[in-house]
Amino acid sequence: MTATLDPRAATKKLVDYFTEGDGKIAVIQLNDPPANTYTYEMNRQFDECILRARMDDAVAVIVLRGAGNKFFSAGANIAMLNRVTPKFKYYFCLHANEMLNRLEHTPKLVIAALNGHTVGGGLEIAMAADFRIARRGAGKIGLPEVSLGVLPGTGGTQRLARLVGKATAMQLMITGRTFDFDEAKTMGIVTEVWDAENGAAFVAAVLAYAKQFTPPNMAAKAIGNIKRAVQTGAELPFQDALAVERELQQLLFQSSDAKEGLAAYVEKRKADFKGK
Repeated sequence: MTATLDPRAATKKLVDYFTEGDGKIAVIQLNDPPANTYTYEMNRQFDECILRARMDDAVAVIVLRGAGNKFFSAGANIAMLNRVTPKFKYYFCLHANEMLNRLEHTPKLVIAALNGHTVGGGLEIAMAADFRIARRGAGKIGLPEVSLGVLPGTGGTQRLARLVGKATAMQLMITGRTFDFDEAKTMGIVTEVWDAENGAAFVAAVLAYAKQFTPPNMAAKAIGNIKRAVQTGAELPFQDALAVERELQQLLFQSSDAKEGLAAYVEKRKADFKGK
């Protein structure tokens, strides 16, 4: 069957973008409840939001979440995959890989707020974030694609193996088991699990947490370069990674925030960072 895109879907708003914290926190919300499953149309909008946050000098932190309280995301829209051609599926996965690489290599802190079930491609999106903070009891997490006769094709096989090791990653993927957020934390998949009265309180807590990493509280440029050093360096031979680290440090030494941070330390006062 030839893949055809619904022109109405192309104009429907499937991803929300707004800022919090005086414009320093960009919130990207997958908006196709209840499950927030993604299509090519949604991913194009998601990709545009990533670039928008990347290019906005005021934004220091990006927070990802799903609309509603039931799902962060259940992954790719299965009905869409069932009706399109294998060639379309391939390019769909290729674009999703490129999109999440852009997110992962954007030199700004990315926090995924797991406000509900985070399974399949939803977990693959979350693993491209730097931190994954989950609401206790809000849902399950896992990569159950094997039950559909496919593998996690949006970076899941690679990012999960890097998080938990090859053997554990393979066991989780070939069984397709889903589990709660507390177990995910013990494995290192989830960074933190928080109690929250409801979904709104959870998201508010994540935004408050994110604010500490924005100017004037923290040097956003230093955070971005730490992220670049880790993301790039982890894939390089050690000596090459050290060279990347040195170059990034040299750029920071030339920044206004480094001058401010060093001066504040010597003068025994709180630094007032500008993100410059």
